[in-house]
Amino acid sequence: MEEIINLNKTSVRQVTEFILMGITDSPELQGPLFVVFFLNYMAIVMGNLGLIILTRVDSHLQTPMYFFLRHLAFVDLGYSTTIGPKMLVGFIEEKNIISYNGCIIQLLFYVMFIASELFILSAMAYDRYVAICNPLYYMVIVSDMVCWLLVSMSYLYSTMVSLLVSVKLFQLSFCKANVIRHFYCDSAPLLSITCSETSEIQQIIMFLGGFNFVSSLMIILISYIFILTTILRMNSAEGRHKAFSTFASHLTGVVIFYGTIIFIYLQPQSSHSFDTDKIASVFYTLVIPMLNPLIYSLRNKEVKGALRRLFKKLHSLCF
Repeated sequence: MEEIINLNKTSVRQVTEFILMGITDSPELQGPLFVVFFLNYMAIVMGNLGLIILTRVDSHLQTPMYFFLRHLAFVDLGYSTTIGPKMLVGFIEEKNIISYNGCIIQLLFYVMFIASELFILSAMAYDRYVAICNPLYYMVIVSDMVCWLLVSMSYLYSTMVSLLVSVKLFQLSFCKANVIRHFYCDSAPLLSITCSETSEIQQIIMFLGGFNFVSSLMIILISYIFILTTILRMNSAEGRHKAFSTFASHLTGVVIFYGTIIFIYLQPQSSHSFDTDKIASVFYTLVIPMLNPLIYSLRNKEVKGALRRLFKKLHSLCF
């Protein structure tokens, strides 16, 4: 028994890097996929960074709704940057290697940003609830202090969850193999290559993942129930349309994000596969961060107005 323990400890010391299998192992697809995901990542950076700058500098967008939207763009940019550049490097390298410490850092930031997104979406739903159901007290209830408190609590809690999961997971012994069947360091593929007892970390991940998902979704659903009830009670059709349009973008973003998570984590174990996970992971780590700036800007007259004002300022400065 002591020999086995010592062997595991030796294996842990010897594992200094992991090999990421990537999205595909077909050589003929590496080049085209590199181009596709390079353009995808550039769209993510320009869209989310542009939204952050626009909601920061435009005086018409200094409201709680755009404060939360700015932080949503920040976390979208955060977890796509945690994964995207390393994935792009994997398309052009013969062997896609990530260091042991690099894997820890990638998992740490990935979990932190994903968990933050859940609760920022909840804060945005609460903001829309107050704006529609209590419009006269909106600026009093959702004050600057409340906005910063909600966002700070989201980041602080998500960081604690991320640290707990990452530390617990990397205390395990990786003595089976160092090949990760994914394009980034995630908990499920890492657990599949460990030779340690995983029941504790699996329970931690299931509990925290379930709590984060259910609690954030409940806040959103309760907010939506009150919003829809208020809208249906409005006498004016124009008023109903205007009220609905104020949270339609958020509803679209929530359906896409939560729908993808449900598809990944609530599918039957018998049909669960790493290939399916990879496809779904591409969608919510690289496609959704690209779509969110479009969802929240194309349907929003204020954002489009801010863009026009920004372009006019840039044009006047250049010419």
